[in-house]
Amino acid sequence: MRENIEISGQTRLYGLFAHPAHHSLSPLMHNTSFNNREIDARYLAFDLQPADLAQGVAAIRALDLGGVNLSMPFKQTIIPMLDEITPRAQLLESVNVIKNSNGHLIGDSVDGEGFFANLIAEGVTVAQQAMVVLGAGGAGLSIIQAGIDHQLAEITVFKRRNPRFEQVAQQLATMAKGRSTKVRLVDYDDVAQMTTVVARSTLIVNATNLGMGDYQAQMPAPPGVLAQLNAHHVVCDVIYSPLETQFLSVAKQKGCQTFNGLGMLIYQGALSFKFWTGQDMPVQLVRKTIQTQLNQQ
Repeated sequence: MRENIEISGQTRLYGLFAHPAHHSLSPLMHNTSFNNREIDARYLAFDLQPADLAQGVAAIRALDLGGVNLSMPFKQTIIPMLDEITPRAQLLESVNVIKNSNGHLIGDSVDGEGFFANLIAEGVTVAQQAMVVLGAGGAGLSIIQAGIDHQLAEITVFKRRNPRFEQVAQQLATMAKGRSTKVRLVDYDDVAQMTTVVARSTLIVNATNLGMGDYQAQMPAPPGVLAQLNAHHVVCDVIYSPLETQFLSVAKQKGCQTFNGLGMLIYQGALSFKFWTGQDMPVQLVRKTIQTQLNQQ
């Protein structure tokens, strides 16, 4: 690996469209990978105003960007501007990576697949397991869809009974149609059900924002549910800042194997990198580089 590949007349540009964008670890992840694989490319973070999204998409074509990742608030609104989206992106009604193939823009959603790629790389058995997902926002839905692809036996989803409840129920039914995985949507406030299902499941995933930012002190499940956790559980959080939420800390004390959201972030990046370049991301180097950066903050 060369230390630095100079920018040339052939350098291909990739990037992130998000608002805000400048906190992102994606430039570090992809530029480390381009350097390691000696690919003449650079990755930048673009803090794009929502009203300027159409101009951003036009710029992908006009400037011949190789591709972009997408974060909030663009994952749904960009879809009508693309030429093609993959079947899983159609199911999720969401896109987080775009590939520019000679001006033909193809969108995919790789967050959920990144979540399972990390677990499998860590030796966790996935197929035919029972999983609980707390929360059914974008991250939760992507994990559920990927769980169906990985042939989990059952997935129980807990979501607040708000105006989106029935819409999500229909979306989950569409995802599960004709597949072997049994998927159920349950009211988040049904603590008795949550307690029972957590006790019999193997994979427990927090896909809410409880544990980060202003909600850092909050838990995604009540004490009676947390009391069910033991050494046979694999407990995951989509949050990676902080690296260990209170939820993961409690699970670790109970003997659970725990994973924060950093692995999901890295492996969705690896899937994006493969989508664009056809090459494998140097995952262990990327993980080490990101850990060093986070430790310095």
